[in-house]
Amino acid sequence: MSDASGTTRRAKTENHAAAGGTQKSAVTPGTALRRGAARGYQWVLLAFLLLGVVQIFLAGLGVFRLQDQTLGGAGGDTAFAPHRAVGFTLAGVALIILVLAVIARPGTRAIIGSAVLVLLTSLMQSLLAGLADDHAIYGGLHAFDGLLILGIAAYLFVRSRQRES
Repeated sequence: MSDASGTTRRAKTENHAAAGGTQKSAVTPGTALRRGAARGYQWVLLAFLLLGVVQIFLAGLGVFRLQDQTLGGAGGDTAFAPHRAVGFTLAGVALIILVLAVIARPGTRAIIGSAVLVLLTSLMQSLLAGLADDHAIYGGLHAFDGLLILGIAAYLFVRSRQRES
């Protein structure tokens, strides 16, 4: 739309803002969404790390609760049930982290790291735990993978805090 002088309404608004008038908000819905997703990304990463600490505690509790029972028996299933439940919860939380990372766009490394978290928590941990029933080495790799998962999550959390500063 133009008036008699040929100036568009948008140009008038820009001129008015430049002259010290009321300025339009620089926050668009997209940037507000990204900012909220970035904040959620940080908080969910922190929750993930805290759940990881609980997971390590539950693994130790399960091992020492077994005492003289065999892993394949009913005692093993009962002793590790909380550890298993938190593990599946961590896989779901990792998926939420990935979704928030895609929305927040904190960088390529963060998005790739979040995707790796999903793969390690949902696929690799279950695979290694299942294989550990027959070969103890996979049980060791299951524990190592858990530490790797926490290391990646800690890296992503620290990096997200640095980007904020």
